[in-house]
Amino acid sequence: MSWKDKISSLLFGSKAEEAVDEEQIMEPEHTPQEVEEAPAAAAAADPSLLEVPQDHPIRQLYSLRQQESRGLPTLRLCMDEDGVLPPEVVEKEKNRLQAALKSVCGSRVKAAKGRTRGKHSKKKEEDPEEEPLILDARPWVFLSSDKLYAWMVAFPPIGPGEELNREMIWQSLSEHSITFGVDKKLVNRIAGERERYFTLYLVARGKPAFDGRNGNIVDHFPRAIERVLEVNEFGQVDYTSLNLICNVEEGQEICRLIRPTEGEPGRTVQDQEVPAKSGRDVPLPKGRNTELSEDGDALLASIPGHVEFTGHSFQVKPVLDIDGDVDFSTGNIKFVGDVNIKGDVLSGFSVRAMGNIHVGGVVEAGSTLEAGEDLTVVKGILGDGSTVIRAFRCVFAKYIENATIVVRENLQTDCVVNSRIYCDGEVVVRSGRGSIIGGRVWAAGKISASAVGAKSECRTTVSLGGLPCTNFERDMARQELRNLSQELERLEGQLDSPAKSSLLSKTRMKLSVAELKLKQMDEDLAEAKADPKEQETGRLECSIAYPGTEIVFGNEVLRLRHESRQCVAKLACGEIVMM
Repeated sequence: MSWKDKISSLLFGSKAEEAVDEEQIMEPEHTPQEVEEAPAAAAAADPSLLEVPQDHPIRQLYSLRQQESRGLPTLRLCMDEDGVLPPEVVEKEKNRLQAALKSVCGSRVKAAKGRTRGKHSKKKEEDPEEEPLILDARPWVFLSSDKLYAWMVAFPPIGPGEELNREMIWQSLSEHSITFGVDKKLVNRIAGERERYFTLYLVARGKPAFDGRNGNIVDHFPRAIERVLEVNEFGQVDYTSLNLICNVEEGQEICRLIRPTEGEPGRTVQDQEVPAKSGRDVPLPKGRNTELSEDGDALLASIPGHVEFTGHSFQVKPVLDIDGDVDFSTGNIKFVGDVNIKGDVLSGFSVRAMGNIHVGGVVEAGSTLEAGEDLTVVKGILGDGSTVIRAFRCVFAKYIENATIVVRENLQTDCVVNSRIYCDGEVVVRSGRGSIIGGRVWAAGKISASAVGAKSECRTTVSLGGLPCTNFERDMARQELRNLSQELERLEGQLDSPAKSSLLSKTRMKLSVAELKLKQMDEDLAEAKADPKEQETGRLECSIAYPGTEIVFGNEVLRLRHESRQCVAKLACGEIVMM
């Protein structure tokens, strides 16, 4: 006879045994595997449903109650019957609740066993009639770890114990100091419900705390400008619509501050305050030529110009607008901001700017341009071999002919003819004709073109890898050093005079600076040559390469003898490979 049957026999005699036998006859038989898999399957279908295995102490209490009261509902413990709890709360508290429930049920079963044994031994010694086991109904309360939720399970009485009533429930809540967020209607209704025992009730819900939102900045101008050229269906690029300059008027709003919000404190079911964090404030990114509005919630431009984000703040750069050509009416231009030229840059004139340079016309032969950022030439660059263009970012031009271009990032154009290109990034010649004809194009990264060379087999050199701009600067430094050496020899041959002494001193100083500059460049180039990865980074991609084209990787040279289509050239294991 099992332990359950022994207790039933002691408490209720043969009637309990008959009830058990009748119950066994009426209940369908299940295999042990089905009995074990049923709770797990139910818990998987509903995450808020507690798993109650067959050996759980609550099932022993359930069986005892079933012997006394027929027609008990199926044992089902659900944390969130109404679906009002956040899923993270159920997931966090489920294991704690299962462990605590197992412990309290085990204690109640242990108390019942101890009481039975004690009465049984007393019967033999003192009283021939066994006293019945009496345990009153007990409402058990479980609090979540953050004290925001409270559940209750009522255990039925054992023997002639007192049934559950409202006073018991309120007393249990009072013992746990649960006074806030109590569902009073539910609490008053539980005692009279048919399923009042072995049912998990959410009897109280606190008020969660809500942290305030952090402050935020709403920008009206982009912090990073995308330099993307759009090619139409005819393969043409509109170089006039790059929109690289973000113009702003005086007093115009650059960005606006969204103030942080205060946190909303909560309360636990024990009526204790749950503190909340207030949002953090963020400062407006105020830079040069900007000012705050009167209420301090907006950043305004203090002058008209070009808006730029420097990584930490917005600043307004003044833009110099040239309505016509750069000619004798304007002279050479040297400007700290951006320059917008609506006409041409005529031969012999120079334009130097710390920001962007935008030329709406043509850059003519013999002119010089230096841009601290991007250079855009809408109608192309037409040089005579002496035209030098420098840009510390990118160059965009309709075409480039007989010019020297030094660009620190990328270059994009429709056509390159008899020019010398030094680019530390990528050279893209795909739109329009997409041809590289004659001259030399040297890129540290990739060169992508539709055609390289010409049918006439004119010599066209494509160099890849290394440090193109540094090599150009070294060549310029060597030329400057030769010129200064010749100037020094010429001055030393003149008659002594105060003017001669002054010129000699200045020339020797310039010569020393040029020597140090050249030495530093030689060291940089030596380090680059020592690292083979610097040479292997280059890559040529072209739709057609004509005979007469030379592909150079450092000291490796490949001369094409035949026309090659859809070719890719790169350096692999010290050799130039064509694919």
